[in-house]
Amino acid sequence: MKKGTVIGTGNTAVIYEWEDGKVLKLFNPEYPKEAVDSEFKNALAIDKLDFGKPKVYQTLSYKGQWGILYEKAEGENLLELTLRTGDLENCALYMAGLHKAILRNKITDVPDYREFLQYLLDKLPPSYGKKREEALRMLYKLPDGDSLCHGDFHPGNIIISNGTAKVIDFMNVCRGSYFYDVARTVFLVEYTPVSEGAEDRRDMLFLKKTLSELYLLQMKVTRDMIQDYLPVITAARISECPDENTVF
Repeated sequence: MKKGTVIGTGNTAVIYEWEDGKVLKLFNPEYPKEAVDSEFKNALAIDKLDFGKPKVYQTLSYKGQWGILYEKAEGENLLELTLRTGDLENCALYMAGLHKAILRNKITDVPDYREFLQYLLDKLPPSYGKKREEALRMLYKLPDGDSLCHGDFHPGNIIISNGTAKVIDFMNVCRGSYFYDVARTVFLVEYTPVSEGAEDRRDMLFLKKTLSELYLLQMKVTRDMIQDYLPVITAARISECPDENTVF
């Protein structure tokens, strides 16, 4: 098989058209095989659970790069849809409806969310030693949980087709506290940076804050309920995405 046209690009992979209603998520050449295997294992673990998502088929090697074959999620990316329409309330409704459907599932055969956070905290440079120790102390106090957490739930990972929402990207799937995954979404929506040079930076920051508030309202979660998670998530993000300049 030859890969088709590019239909999506991310930090770690490029998505290509494939045959028979499939897409190939082809990871960058330097991306480790064990990380590809981890995502594939996560996708298999949740394949039969009751929420909108594309099916997963297999891993494969394509000209020296590893990839995963998924069902093609037809439709429009929710981020692009929201930027086109400006309808933040509808975006929050889609997000909350799908996220509740994910979080109501209980799961055991995926990593604990604290393993993921500790892995990232352990990778922090020595200059962040004090911040790391403080974050680890907070991490150990966070509660257990067996809710299915997507780990990267935001409008850019949601596809809308005929009024139905599907989630994509299963690299950070884990089990844990319901409130962890809500906090992670709030962080990704509200606190990830907007370029200092962007002409519409002030408008984008307002949109991000507003969407975060609307999402929390639909989830029936208050800021107080997630406040213990956000500092740990913020510290871990430094090593997860070192090129970001997150302000929190």
